Amino acid sequence: MIARALRFLVLTACAPHAAVAQDAAQGAAALSTGSPAIAAPRHQRADFGRERASSDARHTADWVVDSGDNLRLPFIVVDKIEAKVFVFDGDGRLRGAAAALLGSARGDDSVPGIGDRELSTILPEERTTPAGRFVAALDRNLRGEEILWVDYETSISLHRVVRGKPTDRRKQRLATPTPLDNRISYGCINVPAKFYDTVVIPTFTGTSGIVYVLPETRSSREVFASYDVEERARLQMAVEPLRAPAAGP
Repeated sequence: MIARALRFLVLTACAPHAAVAQDAAQGAAALSTGSPAIAAPRHQRADFGRERASSDARHTADWVVDSGDNLRLPFIVVDKIEAKVFVFDGDGRLRGAAAALLGSARGDDSVPGIGDRELSTILPEERTTPAGRFVAALDRNLRGEEILWVDYETSISLHRVVRGKPTDRRKQRLATPTPLDNRISYGCINVPAKFYDTVVIPTFTGTSGIVYVLPETRSSREVFASYDVEERARLQMAVEPLRAPAAGP
């Protein structure tokens, strides 16, 4: 499928973590030796507008934009703890946000081989939405329904809210003001149909993108190797005097 081909192309082209690590190492060396540091890129942050977001969601989105980890592709931040989805364009401007339904089981990993199993065989404790960085693209599932593939191997996708069993009350769960009742799916990310049609589809039509699913049992820094943009800015301000040319006689 298109998702698998796009995933390979984007992953093989992406190496921002190495560049960030090298820049930080050179800055630290300049502090200890007094040698000039390399020119640092201008710090950038994601634009959430007036949308409320957790500190973890902001940390991750800011890092994505500042590091260029998304390769200027549109990206999504999925905050599992807050049960909320944020969709950004390639420059980090928010296109929209909405509540989401997520895997009913707490956890950041998928059971090996779960993508090849029938839903009826998946145990309650296995119904997790895995954390991580995923290359995503619009496609269709086996029933012909349009979805945004997040992780093809584990059959995790982002799609319009499904009806499910009547006792699931999925639409009602999306409408409640807290995330306490939003854990109900087998692992897929359910969003309101209108949000999917007016935000997700236009953002990902004709392009792949990146989905960052925030962890709930580990830290975002551990999962993404992310950094705090404010901390990095302070470090580079500290080495700035070392970049200035020496005054003449």
